[in-house]
Amino acid sequence: MRIVAALMKHETNTFSPVPTPLARFAVGSDQPYEGRAAYDAYKGTGSALAAFLDLAEKEGAEIVTPIAANANPSGPVAKEAFEHIANRICAAVSQGCDAILLDLHGAMVTETSEDGEGSLLARLRRIAPTTPIAVALDMHTNLFPAMVDNATVIAGYQTYPHVDHYETGLRAGRTLLKGIKGEITPTMAWGNRPMLPHVMRQGTGDSPNREIQARARQMEESGEALIATVFTGFPHADVSNAGLSAVVVTDNDPAKARALCDELLDMAWAERRAFVYRLEALEASLERAAKLAAEPGDGPVILLDHYDNCASGGTMDTIMVLDGILRAGLDNVAVFAIYDEAAVKQAIAAGIGATVTLNLGGKADMPSINRKGKPMTVTGKVKLISDGKYRNRGPMERGVLHDMGNTVIIDTGKVEIVVISRQVEPFDIESLLCLGIDPLRKRFVMLKSRIHYRAGFQKLAKAIVECAGVGVCTSDYSQLSFTKVRRPIFPLEPETAA
Repeated sequence: MRIVAALMKHETNTFSPVPTPLARFAVGSDQPYEGRAAYDAYKGTGSALAAFLDLAEKEGAEIVTPIAANANPSGPVAKEAFEHIANRICAAVSQGCDAILLDLHGAMVTETSEDGEGSLLARLRRIAPTTPIAVALDMHTNLFPAMVDNATVIAGYQTYPHVDHYETGLRAGRTLLKGIKGEITPTMAWGNRPMLPHVMRQGTGDSPNREIQARARQMEESGEALIATVFTGFPHADVSNAGLSAVVVTDNDPAKARALCDELLDMAWAERRAFVYRLEALEASLERAAKLAAEPGDGPVILLDHYDNCASGGTMDTIMVLDGILRAGLDNVAVFAIYDEAAVKQAIAAGIGATVTLNLGGKADMPSINRKGKPMTVTGKVKLISDGKYRNRGPMERGVLHDMGNTVIIDTGKVEIVVISRQVEPFDIESLLCLGIDPLRKRFVMLKSRIHYRAGFQKLAKAIVECAGVGVCTSDYSQLSFTKVRRPIFPLEPETAA
């Protein structure tokens, strides 16, 4: 048996000014992993691709890994980047194979297509019309017909933070392999509802997504379905099919797949108002944080700068929350992180121990929300210089290498500011530990994250305070201009009917 296993992942924020060239899909270089390097980079990690590799090896299959290309979210993927990645996968399949296992995202928008994954799958179907294809997708998938029509099996994450990458790969891969052996006949049904759940209300530790995902897992555990997935969708992609959807796989029972899929969709629709995020003014959030820090208890108060998360396409260089922290006089604070290559270079040139005055952050304009970049002047000592590489401890993306680029810490006396030259979301504690920052010794830790921080930091925190700053990951839909998403849609039109 010959199996092609590949990874192509990008969550596209169509409001983001951050470009997405091919180099953004690389780690430590300007090219994605290919061939043996792709295998070595992901084998033994907590990724869906690693699950595919383990399953293929258990079958004694010949494994081909043409490419593993994973980019932090940003604006639409450059045409040249998509073609490079897609061509590598298509070339491998054109050499002949018995199965195709794909670790994709599900919310990729390219310069030429609002459905990057569907475009890839359609190409593969033209090359290999009957070859079984299994796809592992992110919970933030915006599901399009081309994805379902050209795949044999689809499975999506059931946790947010996404700590089940590997398990999702197993769910998809095992089901496909059983189909190849003739043990089952996978049949899929899918659908969506006209709703755009706020990302800050999608966490699976919270209602209503907790209960919805529990029902999907129950369908699988009880044998009602082979695979059941609810995609909460990625609302910062202004594309026609943005929003909540579901897909269910049964054993040769399309009517049952349809009924179970509709049950999940109806559960979500009934709770649509619970998916709406309620905002709090930044000043009030910081005042509340100071009071929480003064109360008895261990661990830091986490200040969540959720409007500017690079893992949702944010520039990671807005300074409103950092400025608020400094103005409020909060002390013993760690900040992760401000993306500013020029500031990093200036600090490195000055050297460890030097006092520097930086024009920090605010380098990127954000025309989609009518905001100009606004840097701030910061003076502090250069405390540390690092190459910015670390491997996740887990539970999310365990063992995967991350690259912040050259990185420095600027110590203002009260606040230690991590400044990076490649955007990385702080969802793993190693992002701070590798820089010598122990979050348990801090009163406050500011993280540019939304929900994923919970994977590595929630258990350490004394309290969590969500801070509304500024950025293209805004949780205020009124700041965004939706022109392509299907309408009417809830909550843009509060009286939308199913």
